[in-house]
Amino acid sequence: MDEVFNVKDFHVNIKDKEVVRGVTLQLKKGEISVIMGPNGAGKSSFANGLMGHPSYETKGNIVLDGEDISSLSADKRSKKGLFLSFQNPVEIPGVTVANFLRTAVNSRKEKGEKSNPLKFMKLINEKMELLHIPVSFSSRYINEGFSGGEKKKMEILQLAMLDPKVAILDETDSGLDIDALKKVCESINILKEQNKELTLLIITHYQKMLDYLKPDHVFIMLDGKIVKKGGGELVKQLEEEGYKAFR
Repeated sequence: MDEVFNVKDFHVNIKDKEVVRGVTLQLKKGEISVIMGPNGAGKSSFANGLMGHPSYETKGNIVLDGEDISSLSADKRSKKGLFLSFQNPVEIPGVTVANFLRTAVNSRKEKGEKSNPLKFMKLINEKMELLHIPVSFSSRYINEGFSGGEKKKMEILQLAMLDPKVAILDETDSGLDIDALKKVCESINILKEQNKELTLLIITHYQKMLDYLKPDHVFIMLDGKIVKKGGGELVKQLEEEGYKAFR
């Protein structure tokens, strides 16, 4: 399998404080990788830095599908095929799910090329049915009145519609009860089954999510660094010994 995402010696500074300190990792096409670490380890800062958060100062190399995207803005990184889900999705009153997604999809097309409205609605209805999301949600305002699980499923719907090469899911399990977590993970597994080339980087500090998603690689992050790489055995060790085993 081909290497699709290569991060080398990546640093993130926020307000002159270094929170990610030289992370290097490689992801292969179609694999699921997980970064685990306690609160404050730098996981979300790493994800936002990779996506090009405008308030973060970063250095290091990010290569996506053979192209260095380190100097690109967040919207251009998205157009190249990088996706980041929000840890805390915001409500956007007055903007329907369908209109938002159509605008997002059109923004990734070539200048002057727009999606046909009828074809777009057919596509979004198909994706919502695939992910077991009521079609009526397409006419609701983004995340307004949505439960925590529904908000996270909207993030997965965006992932399905934008069809990126690499998707970073930042603590998708945050704030979800067991039933909601299971449903969200089922949606992720459905997408992986539909697109086996989709590469996922999942960020979490809960082992429970990995009961439903079977990662190829597990990275342990502490104090802004990757301190250990392995497979499922690291999750088992973490359950038994906690993060102190990796310090």
